[in-house]
Amino acid sequence: MTMRFEDPAAEFVLAVERVFGASPRVLDGSRAVQVGDVKLQLEAGERELWLIETTGPLEHRLAMVEVGEDIEAALQEAKERLNGQG
Repeated sequence: MTMRFEDPAAEFVLAVERVFGASPRVLDGSRAVQVGDVKLQLEAGERELWLIETTGPLEHRLAMVEVGEDIEAALQEAKERLNGQG
């Protein structure tokens, strides 16, 4: 008998790399990654994706994106929000 375990958060790291085009720094297991000066963190049972600025000594939450069935869609929305702030 073969058992298979699925971890949606593990797909998160690969999806960040595909959407942002860069290898993220993995933080806090596979539930948070850093891309540049922004930390992307899954919370609330992986239903919320928080965009957190990490340039100063304290973290500053910039926005929250709801995660549905497709993590890449949520990451694309997060990327658009970050680019809109630039």
